[in-house]
Amino acid sequence: KTAVAEIQREHGVQAWAHPVDLTRAESVQALARDCGGVDILVNNAGAVPGGRLTDLDDARWRAGWELKVFGYINMSRAFYRLMSERKAGAIIHVIGIGGERPDFKYIAGAASNAGLMAFSRALGSRSAEDGVRVVAVNPGWIATERMVTLLSGRAEKELGDASRWPEYTATLPFGRAGRPEEVADVVVFLASDRASYVSGTVVTVDAGTVLRD
Repeated sequence: KTAVAEIQREHGVQAWAHPVDLTRAESVQALARDCGGVDILVNNAGAVPGGRLTDLDDARWRAGWELKVFGYINMSRAFYRLMSERKAGAIIHVIGIGGERPDFKYIAGAASNAGLMAFSRALGSRSAEDGVRVVAVNPGWIATERMVTLLSGRAEKELGDASRWPEYTATLPFGRAGRPEEVADVVVFLASDRASYVSGTVVTVDAGTVLRD
């Protein structure tokens, strides 16, 4: 309700919220019934746990994938069907650079992200035949609330001052983490008619991080 009110107040548009559990296929189907006329679907969710292979049991691994992997797939399946009937629509998956630069200590996330990249490319390679575009965006280190909270806790523990968290991002390109709006601008472009010939590709928004040694 708070987010809806802020959007309506700041932008003078109508907005709705549908709080549902996207790990449940029936919730996805219900959402598609309620919002079947949408032109744009942005899948942006998930908290796949970090850790090595032997750190993660089956339950934790599956819980992470239920939302980010199967949630994305189920949402795409439900809304792609509706978009293809109208021969119009765009689906954007916000994934992450873990699939481009696999990390031994983030193995569940590396595997999930790589799978979603392949899913986006496969679906987007032929989706134009149905009038639909499918693309993906891989953000790098972005100063989201979650990241700031994690680094603030680390700074408090290691440096004795939570406000010093930006020091951990000093080695990143431009000496900082990315801003959420820098990712949002790319998503908006890809969802717009200005990207009308873009499908089946993955756009990385990390200022070159994955290309570094």
